[in-house]
Amino acid sequence: MRFAEIDLLGVYVAPIFVMMVAAWPVVAVIERVAVRVGVMRHVWHPSLFLMSAYVIVLSSIVLAVAWW
Repeated sequence: MRFAEIDLLGVYVAPIFVMMVAAWPVVAVIERVAVRVGVMRHVWHPSLFLMSAYVIVLSSIVLAVAWW
C-alpha cells in the first residue's frame, strides 16, 4: 500500500501524524488499566513503560494500515 497525504481541513498532513494521534487514546486506556490492575506499582520507570507501550501501539497501527 502507498501512504499518501491526508487532507485535514484543507491542510495536507502525513499519514503517520494521523496514526500517532490515533495511538494516544489507546495508550491512555492501557495506562488506566495498568494503574487499576496494579501493574504500574511494579514498573521500574513508568514513563519508559508508557513510551514503549506507545511505540508498540503505533507500530501495530502502521502495520495494520500497511497490510490493509
